[in-house]
Amino acid sequence: MRRLRGVAVAAAVVMFAVAGCTDLETGGSAGPEPTAGGGAALAAAESLTVKGRAPKTGYARDRFGTAWADTDSNSCNTRDDILQRDLKEVKFTDGDCKVSAGLLESDPYSGKDIAYRRGRSQVDIDHIVALSDAWQKGAKYWDASKRIALANDPLNLLAVDASTNRGKGDGDTATWLPPNTSYRCAYVAAQVAVKKKYGLWVTASEQAAMKKVLTTCPNQKLPSGGNPTKAPERFHAR
Repeated sequence: MRRLRGVAVAAAVVMFAVAGCTDLETGGSAGPEPTAGGGAALAAAESLTVKGRAPKTGYARDRFGTAWADTDSNSCNTRDDILQRDLKEVKFTDGDCKVSAGLLESDPYSGKDIAYRRGRSQVDIDHIVALSDAWQKGAKYWDASKRIALANDPLNLLAVDASTNRGKGDGDTATWLPPNTSYRCAYVAAQVAVKKKYGLWVTASEQAAMKKVLTTCPNQKLPSGGNPTKAPERFHAR
């Protein structure tokens, strides 16, 4: 069975697609130093650039490339890769790639168990940092390869309950948080990690909301490049 190739492959793809990647920290340090009473995620949130939201003018989904492109060249599109990563009891239409069924156990946003069936809408693949939000906070000025990288980066993608996700829209931390309160720290840390990695800015209200959540979980780490729940990847796409 062909499976998602993991963090190393995803990281290599993004580094190739986004030219000019450099370490976030000089000397290759393991991550942001915690602030007093806070951990890596809070320190990273405090370090984000703060600006006003730019106009949404010019935004369209296709400005971030074809939906669910096969950016890691494993012959499976990104949507199926994330379904394979996040679902249990996975079944395929073709034996190894196109996910036909599975179980989203303890959905991060609602906490519910949700059965997935291909062609139905019970499960969405959410962009943790919505593409429209990214457009208004820096992505408008990127070249196409960097926008494609963001749209297909496993760090920014999560299988979630579709009905809950539709309520999020293109909201940021200041305007939307998962109803499942036990996931909020991990969710905000993932948004911080994506914005840090790609150099996206935040609004003042957004940063304040991030800090409010992350101060409740002072040991929260930044997630990794291939999974919104693991430790952080150490490069930054300019």
